[in-house]
Amino acid sequence: MKKIKRIIIGVLLVITIIVIALKLWEEYGIEKSNPNSYATIGNIPTPTGFDRIDGDDPKYTKFLRSLPLKPKGATLKYYWGGIADLQELNYAVVDLPLLSNAEQCADVCMRLRAEYLYQIGNYSNISFLAANGNILSYEGEISKETLEKYLYNVFCVANTYSLRRQMDQRDLDDIQPGDVFVYPADNNRFGHAVMVADVAQDQKTGTKGIMLIEGFMPARSIHVMRNMQDPSVSPWFILDNESDTLTFSIFQFKSTDLRCF
Repeated sequence: MKKIKRIIIGVLLVITIIVIALKLWEEYGIEKSNPNSYATIGNIPTPTGFDRIDGDDPKYTKFLRSLPLKPKGATLKYYWGGIADLQELNYAVVDLPLLSNAEQCADVCMRLRAEYLYQIGNYSNISFLAANGNILSYEGEISKETLEKYLYNVFCVANTYSLRRQMDQRDLDDIQPGDVFVYPADNNRFGHAVMVADVAQDQKTGTKGIMLIEGFMPARSIHVMRNMQDPSVSPWFILDNESDTLTFSIFQFKSTDLRCF
C-alpha cells in the first residue's frame, strides 16, 4: 500500500513539474517575443559567421525582409481576438492583420506571395490551385480591397494539399527566400506549411541557416518561428543537408518537402 502511495505521489509530482515547466515556457515565449524590438525581419541579425544571400529573386527577398514586426512582448492572437495558445512558437509577431478566420498555415504562404506580386505589378501571375484542382486566377480591379476579397476566396478552397501540388520541388542545397516547406494532411497528422523568410550562409563551411514564417490553426497572428532546439541561434535554424528529417520547433518535415513557386 505504501509503495502504491509513493508511486501515485511520484506521478503527481512529475505531472505538476511538467505543468509548471510548460507554463513558464509559455510565459518565456511571450516575454521574449522580439526581444530587441527589431523593426523588420531584415533587421534580425544572422548567426555569427553567416551572411545573408539574396537568392534568384532579390526583389522577393527584399519584400520578405521588409515585413514589419510588432515590438517586444507582442503576443499571438486569434483572428477573433484573445490570446492564442502555443505562444512559445513565436519569436516575433509580423505586423500584418489577418484577412480571414480561414487564413492558416498554407494561406499565409499564398498571401505573402500574392502581396509581393501585387506590389511589383505582376497581377497576371497571382494564381493558386484549389483543392479540387481548379485554378483561381486574380482578375478584376487593381485595388488592395479586390486583392483581399480574392485571397479570402482562395483561403476557403485551397490548403496544404493544393499548395504542395502547385509548387515545384526544390533541392535543400538550393534553398531560397520565399520557398515553402509543406506536407499535406494524412491519416496521422494535419498538414502544415511554413515559408522561408530569409536565408544566410556560413562563408567558410557553406552551411545555410534559414528563418521561417508561419500561420497556424485556428487562425492566429503571422509570426517568425522560434528555434526551440537551439535558442542560441533563434530564430534561425541551421540546416543539416545530410539529414532526411528537419525539425522546426514542434514540426518535422522531410528534406523533400521543400517547394518553390
